[in-house]
Amino acid sequence: MEKREEARNGAVYKQRRALVPSAYLSISAHAPPNAFYTHTMAFAGKWETESQEGYDAFCKLLGIPDDVIEKGRDYKLVTEVTQDGDNFSWSQIYPTNAKITNNFTINKECDMATIGGKKFKATVQMEGGKLTTAFPNYQHTTEISGGKLVETSTAGSVVLKRTSKKI
Repeated sequence: MEKREEARNGAVYKQRRALVPSAYLSISAHAPPNAFYTHTMAFAGKWETESQEGYDAFCKLLGIPDDVIEKGRDYKLVTEVTQDGDNFSWSQIYPTNAKITNNFTINKECDMATIGGKKFKATVQMEGGKLTTAFPNYQHTTEISGGKLVETSTAGSVVLKRTSKKI
């Protein structure tokens, strides 16, 4: 068994390849694309908002009341992420001390909830080191960039970009 480790986009990929005769290669051709990779992603940990762009416009588009928008504008949202392979627990603590936790497994439909308590079904996907999810009114993408947790929520032409530092 040959092992190789490679760093890309803040993640470490460990590749394992068996050195086998070419007659067996057709069997492995049916393996999922990431079958030989083990992701050690940098999402796990506790994060605190450092900056956000497009906050007011995004919140207004979602119908969040002005007083709640005002409270949240300068609030340092805390995000806690645990990861065990493809299984995640993602918690966020909001300005009113409300806490929402969503548990999910990559590429498996799961039950999720918004901060407003709206329940919905979603499938979180991992694409190029980014987590992507379709929420009821917007598309959400999360990635690690420069050691920061960068969350981008897009609803039509309105974009909220939140950058958090690890604490």
